[in-house]
Amino acid sequence: MKFIKALWPTLVMAILLYLLGSSIGSIPPLGKLFSPFTGFWQNGINAEEKVIDLPGIQGPVTIKMDNNHVPHIFAENNHDLYYAQGYLVASDRLWQMEFYTMVSSGRLTEIVGEQALEYDRYNRRSGMAKAAAETVERLNEVPTVKSELEAYAEGVNAYVNSLSDKDLPVEYKILNYRPEQWSPLKTMLMFMNMRNQLNGGSSDFRMTRMAQKYGLDVVNDLFPDFIKRADPIIPVGTKWNFEPLKIPEMPDEIMASLDMENKELSWQASRSEIGSNNWAVGGEKSATGLPILSNDPHLGLTLPSIWYQAQLVGPDVNVYGACLPGVPGVIIGFNKDIAWGVTNTGPDVLDFYKIKFKDASKKEYFHEGQWKPVTLRVESFKLKNGEVITDTVRYTHHGPVIYEEDLEDNFNKNVPPGFAMKWITHESQPTDLLCFRSLNRSKNYDDYREALTYYNAPAQNFIFASNQNDIAITPNGKFPLKWNEQGKFLLDGTRADHDWQGFIPADQNPTVKNPPRGFVSSANQSLTDETYPYYIDYEYADPYRGTRINNRLNAMTGATIDSLRSVQNDNYSLMAEWFLPKMLAVADFPNEQVKSLLEKWNFMNDPDLVAPSVFETWHNTMMKMIWDDEFPEAERMTYPTDDRTLTLIEEDPESVYFDNINTKDKKETFADIATLSLEKTLDSLSKNFGDMSNWNWSKVKNTGIRHLVPAFEAFSVLNIDMGGGKTIVNATQEKWGPSWRMVVQLDKDWPVAHGLYPGGQSGNPASKFYANMVPAWSNGELYLLIYLKSKEENHQQIIKTFKIDPKS
Repeated sequence: MKFIKALWPTLVMAILLYLLGSSIGSIPPLGKLFSPFTGFWQNGINAEEKVIDLPGIQGPVTIKMDNNHVPHIFAENNHDLYYAQGYLVASDRLWQMEFYTMVSSGRLTEIVGEQALEYDRYNRRSGMAKAAAETVERLNEVPTVKSELEAYAEGVNAYVNSLSDKDLPVEYKILNYRPEQWSPLKTMLMFMNMRNQLNGGSSDFRMTRMAQKYGLDVVNDLFPDFIKRADPIIPVGTKWNFEPLKIPEMPDEIMASLDMENKELSWQASRSEIGSNNWAVGGEKSATGLPILSNDPHLGLTLPSIWYQAQLVGPDVNVYGACLPGVPGVIIGFNKDIAWGVTNTGPDVLDFYKIKFKDASKKEYFHEGQWKPVTLRVESFKLKNGEVITDTVRYTHHGPVIYEEDLEDNFNKNVPPGFAMKWITHESQPTDLLCFRSLNRSKNYDDYREALTYYNAPAQNFIFASNQNDIAITPNGKFPLKWNEQGKFLLDGTRADHDWQGFIPADQNPTVKNPPRGFVSSANQSLTDETYPYYIDYEYADPYRGTRINNRLNAMTGATIDSLRSVQNDNYSLMAEWFLPKMLAVADFPNEQVKSLLEKWNFMNDPDLVAPSVFETWHNTMMKMIWDDEFPEAERMTYPTDDRTLTLIEEDPESVYFDNINTKDKKETFADIATLSLEKTLDSLSKNFGDMSNWNWSKVKNTGIRHLVPAFEAFSVLNIDMGGGKTIVNATQEKWGPSWRMVVQLDKDWPVAHGLYPGGQSGNPASKFYANMVPAWSNGELYLLIYLKSKEENHQQIIKTFKIDPKS
């Protein structure tokens, strides 16, 4: 016994040493994490001290840092310019850059373990890593892009190689791994991540389920190609100055058959949160007589922020704007002569083809009257514990068969088993970066139009303004040439007439320059009216934001930066204007106070108001009660648009669609649904928020900016007090919103620009530049963007200058 007592302290010490020095599952070695010399404490020490070492530059480089930690980089050659950009972005955002590439390459299992396997498996099977590698293999076709990608990677790696354990970003320490070397492949993986976020959704499965259950006539009636209240991006009546290609003939059968037996799997919604606004007013509408351009792309609200600001000045470029961490150049921005921005177009560039295999070996598939060989690709997944799991993917000429069986653990329940994915992302075109490189250097409208010819995906509405008094907008990307509605439903992989039949010529993408109304704009709504000869898609954002923007710009004269900023922050609910009077007219109110509140409401979704909380909840509840009996989410179906619903309310309030098919003893009308959904709304708000004094809109909407890793909530900014909403121009939601706001006033001399994003330049949660712009963003403010003419120019907001010479 004495012997055991004597050994007990030694045993406890041994266990402690083991725990402190070993990782358990996803938990890092605690001794390493809490070490005062190398652990997370070091991330808070001298967080703002930046030592810049550029060992690979070829000439002198000057870097000026402003009071928002934005670098203004001056270099005498483009190699040094992008080398310095890579170094500086990595010094602020290295973990974020690598995290995005781990997502798109399907490698999260390596850093978080087996819990990410199905997510990785889906991303790997969707072909993003394969497409990125094939794109890199073709970089010799664009030598300037290749050399600048390599210079950027050199700069990133110069920073990576300088890091000791104590210098690592805190996420590496918590997850217990070290950064890899950067490469052009990783930059291409960044692009694949954006393609997936913006053009990686599909409704084909859901539409086919509905068509097989109710018939094509019902689906075409409820899901038309052109909505009644469309206010398209290209103004109605715009003439098309080209001779269109012959449209492929529609075949006798337009969809593949689908097994309808399994109805119980969970349903994954499309990414309806993703949206954006942009517009430009011409000189006739501006106070200066020259154009002003505005852009605010709506993406997930994350920390670190999606964007990184920089000014890049080289021998042939002086550009400022929002950069994607991991990608050289500026994605949205301006130079001396032009400004440009983007919003998501959302074309139908992802289709699924039903594959007929010859036998159980699945080595051959039937297409165009013959059996063709399947290509096998083996994918390996390395788990955090070192174990390797392999996965064999079957490729047809359409693309990869994502799932062969309908299994419960399949990550994306919206992908039907036995179907191959045809996706524009698989087109390994190396010229997308050449588009942005050219825009960075463009001087006029012709340069802008040439730059767009290099772009493939994700398709975007590229807006443009110049100091030559031109404005334009072009929904742009590589669009498949299809018969009308091809890909609205699942396609038959055995038929050649279901294949994509080529692509719309880039110079025939819809576009407009200097329209008579004096402005151009987009908010993810329909691209064109019915006169455009090609089919691009039927599914677009509801017209609320686009119509509200157009209404304000139509009435606007003498526009300034402030007046366009006020449009960015517009909280007016056009949805409430259109729906609420009809709902109020028929609903029985159990609460007169709520009725009075809604009757007096000015339709503004301001943060301190209760009315928007009631209306938004009521509208959502009403839509679910109207449509979920016929098109239940549990059966992987989707609801008709607000536009189609409003038309039914106006024209047929006793429509069969208002009747709940699950209540056999009663036939409901719109009035019944309005009353029932109101009662359910008030019950829900009371249950979740208490009495009406707690129903203010900002609390109900609950906007927050969350760290990329959900478990790291301590690194998030939550409960932000602001208005807006999904259908509002100020499109802030719980987790989505304006990811970068910019307004640029063009000038014959030098432009004046304002902008910010919801976060900060640094990815270090201990830095004062981690989330410093969030308060101004939530208040609708914009910061002056310091645009320097040369490295000799001084500005009161420049707080530090680094002059770096090449090492001998």
